[in-house]
Amino acid sequence: MKALLLAATLLTSAASLTFAQEEKPLLHEHALPLLASPTFAEPLDASFSIAKGKWTPHDGVLEVLDLPEEKHIPVLHHQAGLSDAAIDVEFLLDGPGTFLVGCDSAKHVGRVVVTTTALSIAEDSVKPSHTIAKLPLTVKPGEWHKLHVEWKGDHMAARLDGKELEAQHEFLATPKVRSWLAAGKSVKVRNLKIYGNKAPAKS
Repeated sequence: MKALLLAATLLTSAASLTFAQEEKPLLHEHALPLLASPTFAEPLDASFSIAKGKWTPHDGVLEVLDLPEEKHIPVLHHQAGLSDAAIDVEFLLDGPGTFLVGCDSAKHVGRVVVTTTALSIAEDSVKPSHTIAKLPLTVKPGEWHKLHVEWKGDHMAARLDGKELEAQHEFLATPKVRSWLAAGKSVKVRNLKIYGNKAPAKS
């Protein structure tokens, strides 16, 4: 019995250690201030604005739908320019599709892109976006997935269900004015938290 209890304790400790390692920051040495943590049980506050598509909060889940007449995937802006950022979010694809987290200046700066077959990071100094890092993996529709995204200086990094990817490009250091989420035709979002240091105001 003691041997079984010891084995169970060791397994629990190992699981706790693995969890702690998965939750470690990717680029930042210290935790960033929490700026937004919407409940999705009530309307989004004024720091968010819907650019494209339909984003409906309901019972703790943000339901995202594509509007074909807009001819653009759904996009939700968070109106805070962050020099350093960390974004936690969970998403569920209702079918084949994509989920993105990105940042803008006057134009797009960089983005993390999730498809059913890969996690990638792209910079937006050119059109179409220039993919600078890619990790093949499987993202199953109909299941919740946990995504963590960070940017700092000219680096951007992501962790998807424990798998990590990092990239560097000089354009990623462009000053930001907002962050955003974007999604495919039908996606659900929950547990969104946005951390960061706001960019200095222009004089």
